Amino acid sequence: MRLPTLRRTRTVEPGEQSGIARVDRRTKRLVGRLRPGEIAVIDHVDIDRVAADSLVAVGVLAVLNAKPSISGRYPNLGPEVLVGAGITLIDDLGEELIDRIREGDVVTIEGDTVLLDGEAVATGIRQDKETVAAAMADAREGLSVQLEAFAANTMDYLQKERDLLLDGVGVPMVQTNIAGRHVLIVVRGYDYKADLEVLRPYIREFKPVLIGVDGGADALVENGYTPDMIIGDMDSVTDDVLRCGAEVVVHAYPDGRAPGLDRVAQLDIAALTFPAAATSEDLAMLLADEKGASMIVAVGTHANLVEFLDKGRGGMASTFLTRLKVGGKLVDAKGVSRLYRQNISGSSLLLLVLSAIASMASAVAVSTVAKAYLAVVSEWWDNLVFQLGHLF
Repeated sequence: MRLPTLRRTRTVEPGEQSGIARVDRRTKRLVGRLRPGEIAVIDHVDIDRVAADSLVAVGVLAVLNAKPSISGRYPNLGPEVLVGAGITLIDDLGEELIDRIREGDVVTIEGDTVLLDGEAVATGIRQDKETVAAAMADAREGLSVQLEAFAANTMDYLQKERDLLLDGVGVPMVQTNIAGRHVLIVVRGYDYKADLEVLRPYIREFKPVLIGVDGGADALVENGYTPDMIIGDMDSVTDDVLRCGAEVVVHAYPDGRAPGLDRVAQLDIAALTFPAAATSEDLAMLLADEKGASMIVAVGTHANLVEFLDKGRGGMASTFLTRLKVGGKLVDAKGVSRLYRQNISGSSLLLLVLSAIASMASAVAVSTVAKAYLAVVSEWWDNLVFQLGHLF
């Protein structure tokens, strides 16, 4: 039986930060347990923008990273998002950080040092806007090497998944009716919230098949929709959403292993598997295309080279080939919210209303019919006032 550890109280000095620590080597898994004002302890080389956006959305106090947040391989976007939001970011604290700090410990940050019970447990590099900008500039110089690696990964994927890309071999037989319909694929990626909001009229009119990729299914539910299908590793979708009645397709490794299948089985939910080396969002597009979708609308997916690299996995090469495969069917909704964003000031709106009233008044003043109508209304009002006067 393990005895509880006695904590010595310590007063937090001015300039220090203190909070409850949440620890996990996978940032995506950690976000679900974090609360505002807590400290995220992670082990994440090259923090990508999606991970950073999720940490900002939670409202964390600080991020303590056992690894470098910018390794220099390519200009990843996450650290810039974190420091821009005013979140303390300390890098390269070492592997022992994950072992020394337990879930629920109260840790203190003093400069670039992390303290537990008043004792220093790790010292790293405290990032700010200037240090991140300098590291990003250095990382851009190494981008050519990543381009070569990206091209090699693309050719390797083409050789492994040729049958899937060209002939649809391995695509599961799903029950959801997709043939001839629009399909909306939602990934919890860049600008997904704003883009989903703008797409409400489209969803209402065309009633597309709604496919959520892992946490994208939660995004659909949060916006008032029920997904028709959930595709992914099942590592970031919540239990309640998995039980919503959607058809579930678990992304499996090429050899057939599907770790996410165990979780789905524990929830007593029927599921199909889709073995492939591609990413889950690619599998959703390939499935929709193979089942005869007339149009595929993508929300939150990766659309350019920097985003592919920012995802930090060689398999992102599959996205390039998948987009070539689905071709003209694919409509990328990324940034549509920015395209249609309107900034109308209150004074402009008031001027518009006053102009409309003035136009109506002018029309009434020059119209014979309008004058006659106003005379009738005026006579009716006078009679009403006269009758009320006799009553009282």
